[in-house]
Amino acid sequence: MSEKTMFKLQLPTDPFWVKNVVESNIEELLTDHAFCEQKAASNAITLIVQNPELSDLVQEMAELVKEEMDHFKRVHDIILQRGYTLGRERKDDYVNELIKFLKKGGGQAKKTESLVDRLLFAAMIEARSCERFKVLSDNVEDQELSEFYHELMISEANHYTLFISLARKYGEGVDVDQRWKEWLDYEGKVIQNYGKKETIHG
Repeated sequence: MSEKTMFKLQLPTDPFWVKNVVESNIEELLTDHAFCEQKAASNAITLIVQNPELSDLVQEMAELVKEEMDHFKRVHDIILQRGYTLGRERKDDYVNELIKFLKKGGGQAKKTESLVDRLLFAAMIEARSCERFKVLSDNVEDQELSEFYHELMISEANHYTLFISLARKYGEGVDVDQRWKEWLDYEGKVIQNYGKKETIHG
């Protein structure tokens, strides 16, 4: 099953992104990827801080933090092995555009909607990251990176499934499937402007 079918992503990544952009600056890609993992861990911590009463969510996010930081270290290990140095954190314009679509508000009903949206926001990033990792794995000449990104592609798919499941579990009164479709439509417009930089979402 293709990632486009699996996640219903509106626009697949052109493999030329790897050939024409990524392979000319692997160091930049790795630095950006490392910080993507760190931000994913930070997002999981934020979900814990904002929802301490949801014990199952707290447990799942605690495990996720460990996994994302393990990925961060593994990317950093590759950076060091290649004689590179982790650069400064890169701005992620793609994620910042997704943030604009998040629902916010007070009251219990709005709090539920806000939580569902935060979980779907995370699922959206995992889905696109998984799709990008597959394109990297299938097209990069570097065998070590091809195998590494294939492994992480599977992990990201599991994270996507986790966030969708949590949205359904805690989304009482919210049409989660309809809202996910809205996220897919929005992301389909946003992603049209990306695929030109040597970053995971760029």
